[in-house]
Amino acid sequence: MTTFVDVRDLRKTYEGGFQALKGVTLGIEEGEILALLGPNGAGKTTLISTICGITRPTSGSITVGGHDIGTEFRAARSLIGLVPQEIALEPFETVWNSVVLTRGLYGKGRNDAYIEKVLRQLSLWDKKDARTKDLSGGMKRRVLIAKALSHEPRVLFLDEPTAGVDVDLRKDMWETVAQLKAEGVTIILTTHYIEEAEAIADRVGVIRKGEILLVEEKDALMRRMAQKELRIALQKPLEAMPEALKRDNLVLSDGGCTLSYTYDTTGERTGITRLLSALSTEGIALKDLSTTQSSLEDIFVGLVKEDAA
Repeated sequence: MTTFVDVRDLRKTYEGGFQALKGVTLGIEEGEILALLGPNGAGKTTLISTICGITRPTSGSITVGGHDIGTEFRAARSLIGLVPQEIALEPFETVWNSVVLTRGLYGKGRNDAYIEKVLRQLSLWDKKDARTKDLSGGMKRRVLIAKALSHEPRVLFLDEPTAGVDVDLRKDMWETVAQLKAEGVTIILTTHYIEEAEAIADRVGVIRKGEILLVEEKDALMRRMAQKELRIALQKPLEAMPEALKRDNLVLSDGGCTLSYTYDTTGERTGITRLLSALSTEGIALKDLSTTQSSLEDIFVGLVKEDAA
């Protein structure tokens, strides 16, 4: 695939010496959905703002669609749609006029059919004549998304787009994202709802303290790092862990009624057969078995903790 957004050794140092970005290098492929995850203060918003030309980098380079964001700002910026975290709208303007005006600011000719399509996608059509100040917070967020899409961008940045909004908006948003991806739009998403990233992302990037820890295909990452937990319900509670089972890193819980065993799904041997044999040898009767697998959130938390150690 073609790299559409190319970030090389990007650094941002603010007055006072705080380093928000520390040599970030990142290639975002055309038509993919990249979920950028990181704790608060990791540098997610600074990275997006710098790529979009809102924040000036201290050093490094950024190209969007082959256009340098510094020397070819207008050409690069015309390819970008941005949905920011903060809601900032013209309070006395109607939804329709607000979206149409944004399209015009990018030099795009009038296209009422396209604007109608966007407003309908985001369930805003019946609010097209309402002033933005009269809208709910969720509806205002929808207007921000419509404005970001107004000039038909080829890359869309979504900076916490569903934070604090209703379930219906989140559903509409992801349906719109899926349709945009089908049309070849490149999408970069930051979110605190990691289950959303797990559901729609092609690749996952993790950033911490201004540095990229990894960028990897979501499915490959989960195969490589995910662990499973085997939970064993016992017919009779154990007062203590038998000495012969202590080497298996078992955890006894639920008043001695449950044993938990974590194992690597990529290993040649899981150790389950040996464990079950040991339980039988110890005369421990089983009531039920169940397994759970690590989610993307578990993996993310583990990565951040591991890096901080």
